[in-house]
Amino acid sequence: MLIVCSLTLLPFIGLSDYHTKGEPRESIVSYSMLETGNWVLPRNNGGEMAYKPPFFHWCVAAVSAVRGGVTEGSSRLPSALALIAMTMATFCFFRKRTTTALALTASLVAFTSFELHKAGANCRVDMVLTALTVCALYCLYRWYEKGMRGVPLLAILLMGLGTLTKGPVGSIIPCLVMGIYMLLRRENFWKALGWLSLFGVLSFIPYALWFVAAWHQGGQEFLDLMYEENIGRMTNTMSYDSCVEPWYYNFLVILSGWIPYTLLALLALFLTGCLRNIGNLWNKSKISAAWKSRNNSPLDLFALTSIVTIFVFYCIPQSKRSVYLMPIYPFMGYFIARMMMWMSDWRTKPLNIFNGTLATLSILLFVAFVALKFVDVPDTMFHGRHALQNQMTVDALSGISQWWQLLIVVITTAIGVLWWVYRKRVSRGVMAVAATLVLVLGIYLSLDGVYNPTVLNVKSIKEECASINLAAPADKGKLYEYMEVGVKAKGDPAHFFEVNFYLGNRIGSFHLEKPQRGFLLISEADFKLNEKQFTGEGYRFEKRYEEPKRKMQIYRFEKQ
Repeated sequence: MLIVCSLTLLPFIGLSDYHTKGEPRESIVSYSMLETGNWVLPRNNGGEMAYKPPFFHWCVAAVSAVRGGVTEGSSRLPSALALIAMTMATFCFFRKRTTTALALTASLVAFTSFELHKAGANCRVDMVLTALTVCALYCLYRWYEKGMRGVPLLAILLMGLGTLTKGPVGSIIPCLVMGIYMLLRRENFWKALGWLSLFGVLSFIPYALWFVAAWHQGGQEFLDLMYEENIGRMTNTMSYDSCVEPWYYNFLVILSGWIPYTLLALLALFLTGCLRNIGNLWNKSKISAAWKSRNNSPLDLFALTSIVTIFVFYCIPQSKRSVYLMPIYPFMGYFIARMMMWMSDWRTKPLNIFNGTLATLSILLFVAFVALKFVDVPDTMFHGRHALQNQMTVDALSGISQWWQLLIVVITTAIGVLWWVYRKRVSRGVMAVAATLVLVLGIYLSLDGVYNPTVLNVKSIKEECASINLAAPADKGKLYEYMEVGVKAKGDPAHFFEVNFYLGNRIGSFHLEKPQRGFLLISEADFKLNEKQFTGEGYRFEKRYEEPKRKMQIYRFEKQ
């Protein structure tokens, strides 16, 4: 398990440059920690303080200090290690209470779900929070399983680190899930409340210590930010809209987050008779029998309680993101694994169709790769606002030539071909399930190692940052930014996050500092919108550079 997870994830996390605002926004916090020595509340991006507690950033800074600086790979390593650790913990947890085959399948199914796999290769706090939350739940279940004797110190520690990663939710979710599970198991309400309240209070100690230290540095600005992010987000009283989505959004992201297994679930629904019998699920006698059997299957009840509680909890706020639901994936993986094991013995058709689809996709990826290599795609095919980017993407894919990338393409294709050759031998039993996992891992291998980095690096402006640095050298004046949407935002302001990271966190705020001279980084649209106002304030501009992808411009300015 450890070898498979490590080899299919760790070698590729540093291949993609930053191409969104989220990753450099987090990594620059760790960059500031190493640069300034402020590990409590460092400021960056022109004076902005971090929106999240610092545990994730501490991890990135610690890894980066060993590796000689913050890079794309070092900033994503904590998330990757968190995913691997959670996968191993999931295997150990279910292996002790079920069979090796089921535990192996459940953990690898969760590991290869699109949502978790993507988050494990991302410099964001969510994967670390998910791993801490899920492992805390495992520890709390073990404590309950042993008769609630003693204090689960490891669970409290994990919840404490969770609060230091993203606030009180790191402790609230495990305690809430465990409390509801204990009530469903007919435990005394006050006993459950007392124990879990004690664990919750103890887990808040690390967060409280950091909070006080950060408050001494940030003052009222810090208190307002923490209230907005924690209380305002959950009570829908934020002063600005943040990831506001409709009520059905969480259902949609579960379907997309479980790709490719969503297809398997649909095949099972239509080809095993489940759809015809779905009305029987509401039969009163069957519901009553299922409720009475909860004492006979505590593991199933715990997994189902975790899924429903976390899902409903994150349906309450208007702010919704797919990553909020990631703690339910290991528990959903357990039920998906049971479905796969059942189909492999009794209803093999959906599983074989699914495996055939994956094998065909592996071969089609190779066909598309060869076609791009040997077929000249004319530039006249590309139209619209993204024509240049699409053309560059095709050129980048056709230019893949690293030997190890070619080897990955061959391995993925060979896995698909071998399935078609030996499909009758791996059509039933545990071999059918193993074939599914190998096919999925093979596709992820080619996506992570070959196709995704090539496509995503076209969107990045890392190379253009070298030209920006030449147009606005640090020894000739300070570089400032101006973004209309960032200046007028009530909260969560936008910045040139990627540029600031690749230039070493040296961009100041033109709007706040009102400098006398220096360089200005601004979009073409924002400059046209504000040129009259700036010149009216006495500023004179000399254009130095224009970045082609996102129409950013560099001006040298001086205030007269």
